[in-house]
Amino acid sequence: MSRIGKKPIQLPDKVQVALNGDMISVKGPKGHLERQLHPAVEISINDDIVTVKTDAGDKKKVALQGLFRSLIFNMVTGVTTGYEKKLQLSGIGYRAEIKGNSLILNVGYSNPVEFTLPEGISVNVENNTQIILSGINKETLGQAAANIRDIRPPEPYKGKGIMYADERIMRKAGKTAGKD
Repeated sequence: MSRIGKKPIQLPDKVQVALNGDMISVKGPKGHLERQLHPAVEISINDDIVTVKTDAGDKKKVALQGLFRSLIFNMVTGVTTGYEKKLQLSGIGYRAEIKGNSLILNVGYSNPVEFTLPEGISVNVENNTQIILSGINKETLGQAAANIRDIRPPEPYKGKGIMYADERIMRKAGKTAGKD
């Protein structure tokens, strides 16, 4: 039994959900999102409530019910309020700047690294060390943040690198100079 999949999704004002065959589209004040549905999942829209249904007998179908309920809920939240991810640069001389639709990162390599932002993601840089990504698609936003973090992941000895703002790096002790 999927507890999450059974919950209905209450649609806020100014949000429209439409089904076109196996595609669901969500329109809101911030934009428009579409997703293809799995054949085992059925969606019903009544008034301002969206429910996701599937066969209760198969475990995989029940898992898909919870998955698609979460995906649709994330789409509704994205077109109403949007999502935001914050990244922090930590290290001497590490800085970021915006040039057009790309992010230029100076993170200890011999040359600056240019990261082209995916469509629908906007970036803001504060104090040259804080990167704020925002967008309506949670999946694309999270992947873009992960790709930026992979350019220079934080290392455990000095804590240098690109990390999420709420991430805690477990620090390791370095080598000791002499042993008795």
